[in-house]
Amino acid sequence: MLPAFLKPAPVLLSAVLLLAVGCREKSDEAPVKQVDYKGPIIETENVLMLVSDSAKLRIRLSAPLEQDFENGDQIFPKGVKLTFLDEKGEEVVNTIDGHYGKFEKAKNLYTMRGDVRVANVPKQQRMNTEEAFYDKMKAIIYTQEQTEIRVTTPTEVLTGRGLTANQDFSRYRILTPTGIFTLQNAPTAAPTASTRK
Repeated sequence: MLPAFLKPAPVLLSAVLLLAVGCREKSDEAPVKQVDYKGPIIETENVLMLVSDSAKLRIRLSAPLEQDFENGDQIFPKGVKLTFLDEKGEEVVNTIDGHYGKFEKAKNLYTMRGDVRVANVPKQQRMNTEEAFYDKMKAIIYTQEQTEIRVTTPTEVLTGRGLTANQDFSRYRILTPTGIFTLQNAPTAAPTASTRK
């Protein structure tokens, strides 16, 4: 028989048992997996961004919603409009807008989708398509080779697939033309029964 001072106290014994059980339960659990968040880190509504060069306003970007990501990319899920100004930064030269936009920082590239419209204001010419790209570094606007495009000028309508143009859309090249319609020779609507006499 053990002397009283060598006998374990019941409270101390139960504390040791609980600690052992608690440690064992934690080691039986599966480790928690860390999840990488890929969504936007900032969302901004009613965006107006002004880009200047040599202290002169060059580009104005407007969008109802902008989502910024950790890698510097931006998404404009409700549409975006880029407005290019002349050398003085006063007059609008060209606009590009679409129902969806994305800016990839690594490529310095804007992608626009959904009823994309490009319009050179002084020359009164415009392009309509479903997807277009604007490369900031090269200062060009382009589409994929198979993307259907339609260019309207004051005198003609040009259709085709694929297009490359300079930033202000004053010069462009249709990669595969499919039709040219002169507006002066465009057929007029046939008279209706109410207008015939």
